[in-house]
Amino acid sequence: MTHVVCEPCFACKYTDCVVVCPVECFYEGEQILYIHPDECIDCEACVPECPVEAIFHEDNVPEEWAAFTELNAEMAPQCPVITEKKEPLADS
Repeated sequence: MTHVVCEPCFACKYTDCVVVCPVECFYEGEQILYIHPDECIDCEACVPECPVEAIFHEDNVPEEWAAFTELNAEMAPQCPVITEKKEPLADS
């Protein structure tokens, strides 16, 4: 099981979620963060930390954002891991 970063994170990239992740499974793309599905331990620590409510359990990803499940799995291994809080791209 895993969690998925979805559309609300795009062009925003708050990083409150990464500092609470006990397994460092967040990866930083240019416009969005990704969760590596093989590394996520499904602890849900990140979910309440996201100010734009962009993180969902894979079984609860809204239908309109279903493609983000595959996108996270594809892009996380291609991006650098992120473990420290950074300034967001934009205030939402």
